[in-house]
Amino acid sequence: MAEILQNKTENAVLVGVITGKIGDEYTSESTLNELKELAETAGASVIGIMTQSRPSPENATYLGEGKLRELADFCDLNDVDLVIVDDELSGTQQKNMEKVIGISVIDRSTLILDIFASRATSNEGKLQVELAQLKYMLPRLSGRGTEMSRLGGGIGTRGPGESQLETDKRHIRRRIETLESELKDVEKRRSLMRERRNKDGFQTVVLVGYTNAGKSTLMNLLTDAGVLSENKLFATLDPTARALELNDGRTVILMDTVGFIRKLPHHLIKAFRSTLEEAVSADLLLIVNDISNPEYKVQLNVSEKLLSELGCTNKPTIKVFNKCDIENIWHKGDEDSVYISATENRGISELMAAVTKKLSSGSRKIDLLIPYDNASLVSQLREEGKLLCENYVENGIQASVIIDKKYEYKYTDYEVKEE
Repeated sequence: MAEILQNKTENAVLVGVITGKIGDEYTSESTLNELKELAETAGASVIGIMTQSRPSPENATYLGEGKLRELADFCDLNDVDLVIVDDELSGTQQKNMEKVIGISVIDRSTLILDIFASRATSNEGKLQVELAQLKYMLPRLSGRGTEMSRLGGGIGTRGPGESQLETDKRHIRRRIETLESELKDVEKRRSLMRERRNKDGFQTVVLVGYTNAGKSTLMNLLTDAGVLSENKLFATLDPTARALELNDGRTVILMDTVGFIRKLPHHLIKAFRSTLEEAVSADLLLIVNDISNPEYKVQLNVSEKLLSELGCTNKPTIKVFNKCDIENIWHKGDEDSVYISATENRGISELMAAVTKKLSSGSRKIDLLIPYDNASLVSQLREEGKLLCENYVENGIQASVIIDKKYEYKYTDYEVKEE
């Protein structure tokens, strides 16, 4: 029998099949705990958790016949409004489960998509979520019949809405084509912005990592970005970019991105490709981890796996272990890993030093005094490096510049050595 928990608004029961297999994609106690967090983030009150151990989910009904009837009885006796399954359901499984239980059944993917729909604020974010929802729902519309009326409200129904999903498949396919076309335009704009940043000599640092690891809190601390920072999953959906000054005087672009999670819907990754491309093109990735979470090693593995799928395998990275204050877990870091508390502003100087060092590995700061008869070199410096300052004095132009070591030989005659 499912264990009764607390009681609030829309009552939900979580359901999972424990196959005994180990991995990020299989249901376990930790994935069900995460599913509970997701459900509460969406506004549900989880009043029960039911599991069944079997080699694999039942093809037609996910749960076995007896366990499904037990679930139906529990839902009837406890005024349950919604059943949330920890795995991805086929249209047949969902339909058959609803037929027996008599209430709405959604899966983990639908729940995540619903949260994204409620969190998207920018036009781009809304387009991406709607595209992911429609692609996910399209193969599941056949045979839904009268159950489609459930799409009028509640968790799992935000986004396109009832009128959108009750139209025929051809209309939905046309809408998908329109959304994909609009997102291609977004990708082009993002690509042009990246090219402009590169041309202007700006390096990009991108915050990535598991949802609720503290990326937004860190972003706000470093740049006063004003990004929404809550102790909830997917508190930030739309990416934010801000200027960040490094220890050596250089300015880089720091970007926040949507958090990762286990069993992230494939269509969601595909729809958010334009946003996640920022990670692919970054000069440096900061993989933020919540070290106070007992599952932080698993979460780090999930983040690294998703980054690998995006093509970021050889990207320069720093692992940022955040929330060290919660469990008082502090270790000595190095250039590849730093231990911080973003809420207590601890370890930030070490992080900034590590970021500066990583981004300076192929370049260095030099001070020059260029004679006026070679003043054209200043324009050349702007092309080949990052000019930090220039001052016109009696015997020439004083310039401080961050320059790639491959160009350094051109300016050695003008370098001002410290005495």
